[in-house]
Amino acid sequence: MPKAYYDRFFGMETSPAAANIRRRVSKVPSLVDLDVRFRQMDEFENYRQIINVCAPPVEDLGSPAVSREMARIGNEALAELVERHPDRFAGFMACVPMDDTEAAVAEAEYACTQLGALGAQIYTHVHGHPMDDERFEPFYAKMAELDRMVQVHPCRNADWPDYPTEQRSRYEIWWTFGWEYDLSAFMARIVFGGVLERHPTLKFLIHHGGSMVPHFSGRVGPGWDQLGERTPDGQRELVEGYPLSRRPLDYFRMFYADTAMFGAAHALRCTIDFFGADRVLFGSDSPFDPEKGPGYIRATIANIEEIGLDDDQRAAIFHGNARRLLGL
Repeated sequence: MPKAYYDRFFGMETSPAAANIRRRVSKVPSLVDLDVRFRQMDEFENYRQIINVCAPPVEDLGSPAVSREMARIGNEALAELVERHPDRFAGFMACVPMDDTEAAVAEAEYACTQLGALGAQIYTHVHGHPMDDERFEPFYAKMAELDRMVQVHPCRNADWPDYPTEQRSRYEIWWTFGWEYDLSAFMARIVFGGVLERHPTLKFLIHHGGSMVPHFSGRVGPGWDQLGERTPDGQRELVEGYPLSRRPLDYFRMFYADTAMFGAAHALRCTIDFFGADRVLFGSDSPFDPEKGPGYIRATIANIEEIGLDDDQRAAIFHGNARRLLGL
């Protein structure tokens, strides 16, 4: 969280979303202290990061005017960090205010063409609205035109209950399983909403190894080949999406995934088997590990080394795919 963004963010006294993340940030020094972050990074040879603002979606912080302001502050601060520390940061992913699509398009273009952003980060919904909503089409068209990656992060919280008879999620189920459902549902809505049909070159990077999709490829494949057979006649509108020219499974393989699997080597192997080594980029979810920084980096490197990849595959995942896909 860059200092300019941190200062504005911590001054938001009326935002519940900001209040919650402030508590978390205070426990993870490397989110705000560059000296701590650099010491952690020094544990790993030839290691650089692609950074983004770590906070709730800017659209959750207040009005559209506030989200526009926060996106601009964040992007200019990230660009400054990359410029000042090119040996540490290879680039950044931009913030975009998705509660105002016109502003999101303008901010993405500004960040990518003027500040050097490698892409933009969005979330799995905007105030509960699905991301295949037609109002987001101009943003997807712009990102395809710019040939920049769209990084996708989940964003539900305890206000999304596990059962309809309850008011809130318990035991942080919203995080452990809910976030993975959100990512997978996002992918499905992008597929069936026709976003990849209309923009086949658009690059979506899905956090957490492509989430549930690789592990449920049988349901995604043969299961969705039978789309509609499980739906009653009176609910046919629920399965009527954008006309697709291929199997649903083919579109799911068009996404990209990171390696942020929290040290689960078997899950990472599944991700690579599903998407292919040429569509998987190194990512660790640092600094949200028990060590507050290096733990998940170390575990992810070990996973990649131990799951039977050849030299070319390892090189692609560690750095080659990022260079090729992000234009580094």
